[in-house]
Amino acid sequence: MNVVRKEKEIGGRLLSIETGRMAKQANGAVVVRYGDTMVLATATCSSEPREDLDFFPLSVEYLERAYAAGKIPGGFFKREGRPGEKEILSARLIDRPIRPLFPKNFKNDTQVVVMVLSSDQENDADILGGIGASAALCISDIPFEQPIASVRVGKIGDEFIINPTFSQLEESTIDLVVSGTYDSITMVEGESLEISEAEMLEALRFGHRYIREIIDLENELIAEVAKPKMEVPEPEFPEELPAKVEELALAKIKEAIQITEKKARRTRLKEIRDEVMDALAEEYEDYTGIIKDFLEEMEKREVRRMIIEENRRLDGRGLDDIREVTCEVSVLPRAHGSALFTRGQTQALATTTLGTKIDEQIIDALEGESSKSYMLHYNFPGFSVGEVKPFRGVSRREVGHGHLAERALKPILPDEDSFPYTIRIVSDILESNGSSSMATVCAGSLSLMDAGVPVKCHVAGIAMGLIKEDEEVRVLTDILGDEDHLGDMDFKVAGTRDGITAFQMDIKISGITFEIMEEALKRAKAAREKILDIMEATIDRPRAEISPYAPRILSLVIPMDKVGMVIGPGGKTIRGIIEQTGVKIDIEDGTGFTIISSHDVEMAEKAKKMIEEIIEEPEVGKEYEAVVKRVTNFGAFAEFLPGKEGLIHISELDTRRVGTVTDIVKVGDKVHVILKAIDREGRYNLSRKEYLRRHQRDGQRQDSREHSRRPEREKKE
Repeated sequence: MNVVRKEKEIGGRLLSIETGRMAKQANGAVVVRYGDTMVLATATCSSEPREDLDFFPLSVEYLERAYAAGKIPGGFFKREGRPGEKEILSARLIDRPIRPLFPKNFKNDTQVVVMVLSSDQENDADILGGIGASAALCISDIPFEQPIASVRVGKIGDEFIINPTFSQLEESTIDLVVSGTYDSITMVEGESLEISEAEMLEALRFGHRYIREIIDLENELIAEVAKPKMEVPEPEFPEELPAKVEELALAKIKEAIQITEKKARRTRLKEIRDEVMDALAEEYEDYTGIIKDFLEEMEKREVRRMIIEENRRLDGRGLDDIREVTCEVSVLPRAHGSALFTRGQTQALATTTLGTKIDEQIIDALEGESSKSYMLHYNFPGFSVGEVKPFRGVSRREVGHGHLAERALKPILPDEDSFPYTIRIVSDILESNGSSSMATVCAGSLSLMDAGVPVKCHVAGIAMGLIKEDEEVRVLTDILGDEDHLGDMDFKVAGTRDGITAFQMDIKISGITFEIMEEALKRAKAAREKILDIMEATIDRPRAEISPYAPRILSLVIPMDKVGMVIGPGGKTIRGIIEQTGVKIDIEDGTGFTIISSHDVEMAEKAKKMIEEIIEEPEVGKEYEAVVKRVTNFGAFAEFLPGKEGLIHISELDTRRVGTVTDIVKVGDKVHVILKAIDREGRYNLSRKEYLRRHQRDGQRQDSREHSRRPEREKKE
């Protein structure tokens, strides 16, 4: 195959898609370049279907190569290891929009691999991965419905920006990834600084215009090099089988879906499936998988019919009804902050732990090393859905849900200067029946306030669903797990009363209009405000004090020219402070921003005072407590600040005439003095006499005030 390259300017930079040069043995392979960021995307599938599976065996891998940024991996082995969080999240961004576009009956093992070959550390490669995956699939012989494209939308001031750079994102109020086909949006994920629903829709429309331009570019490549698609045969079965299955099961399924309790409903549906399988086992032994498909399709059809025709849902709620919500805080005695949020049969236990700078997460990414002082971790154990599931590390789903909730809460957190703690939130899902990530947002917000973190307000989240049959459309508020599985959309929206902070949407069908999304956002806002009412009734502001079990942190800024004084020769000075007080001290390179942490607030204050004394500039007229270091015939030299000595001349030792210096002070004595002057050579002149006179005058004034009040008091007596 010859090298074929198509290119187009998108957002002021050249986007190119090339095939025919790399990875030619894959079913499809392209190299996508944007600026100096390049990815290789490959699509490969097995030649035979997997008959033993009842799902589509698709895997998507996103791999960052250290050489892409001119780096050598850290660690002992000096090679890339297991995928990091960024790689997992990027793989999910690619997976979700392409998965619904494969034929339902396609069961061949399929793998999409995106490798980051070059990173200019300005353009994120995750967007290119989505474009590359689509192009590789479309030019291959793997059956894939139609091309998709992905873009990122930012907003600086009043201007939307397509595919903002990393530096532009730091100023942006929106970080929105949009994927879609030529006609509609299929996936949305991102965060924002409390934007309105109208602003979000505007951002989606803006992004979709560029999606169309990129798909046009893909189509140019497809028209020139695409292979004929492999055929996916329809399953074969006896003509009478669907009718027999319906005769045995339809009435029972209609009855079963009226059961509002999840576990009882699923138990009854399993019983129906077993009864049908037993009844048809002998005659249709070779069609068990097809019979299961018929039963699942029948359940889906009847649930959707009930919602469309009766406006009634599986648990008996109306379309806009929210399940019962309860909130509790301070449920764990030793956690710094804790909350239990329950919505129907979904329950999240969230804890907030406060740490010091040493607890920050160090991230070594292609874009460079950075630290992270706020983390949210989400755990989904099997017992939350009544299943036995082995614990084998964090799943991609757990990483994705935790990242979404983390983004939702980030805009309400205080800045590091005003609250210099490392914050870790952990959400353990104890029950799940739909939208546990949004329950995590609510529980996390409650636990932050319970921990005394000075957040500005609460954040709540809700998941919206959709049933669409031809022209009939029903938007569902607060969807169940089964409604997500059987429906056409899962749209999660989190935010405050003032606006949206995070969102995630997956569409399983084509034809979702902006009008439908507008309606979903409108209803999500109303539901969010109802949940916020309940959360605020539980706790409406952060605790006045943090937990007694949390470390106390104080901060100050050391001028860069005095950092060396605080550290001392070989670290002697700072070690001395730590040994005396037992605190932890972290001084940030390049800024002098200093964090002092201790579980004993008095020791933290003492350490801070010691540092302040070291960096303090002497001030004429100010009082100091000094220590006599040397005694001479003409006076005493005393250290009044760390490393700073001044002379107390014999004439300044006392208010009366002094014959010998040692009559008044000796080496090691502590004396109170006033800095009287700093001479031209920078020498400090101290005076004990002035200190005594000042306080003598203060005492006389106090006595005078007492005397003037005495007759009045005596008269009253």
